[in-house]
Amino acid sequence: MIKLIKEQIKLIKEKDPAVNSIFEALLYPSLKVQIYYKISHCLYLKKHYFIARLISEKAKRKTGIEIHPGAKIGKNLFIDHGIGVVIGETTEIGNNVVLYQGVTLGGTGKEKGKRHPTIENNVMIGAGTVILGDISVGDNSIIVANAVVIHNVPENSFAVGVPAVIKKLW
Repeated sequence: MIKLIKEQIKLIKEKDPAVNSIFEALLYPSLKVQIYYKISHCLYLKKHYFIARLISEKAKRKTGIEIHPGAKIGKNLFIDHGIGVVIGETTEIGNNVVLYQGVTLGGTGKEKGKRHPTIENNVMIGAGTVILGDISVGDNSIIVANAVVIHNVPENSFAVGVPAVIKKLW
């Protein structure tokens, strides 16, 4: 847990120029919610579903960020200004992903199985974006603020609009 906290503090200081000290970084909801997530995810994997959800609900009330304990999250997730972020149960997030406020990684209904997005590595998702269903956002992609993404986004692409139009970066 100490390693996670140190990594998150370093990440917060790298990603947000407004942070002037380690102590300020400790105030970030991104740090707090990921500590709660790690605990609830461990409990979820051990099939202690109720206590896992109880901890995730406490995290949501304290931070304004909802991460289902069943979600799979890689290293260096940075949630900037996290209020309103929702990460669904079957969401998978790779490494070095940045989410801004109001991002929803959600499902489209009551289907069983994989029903939330997969976000690959080095992806940036702008404020207010909604990504719905069992779709993938490829490596090194950018989702522009307030986009509604309902189709796969290939690697090295950006998505903009409602519904999102996808363009290659290079």
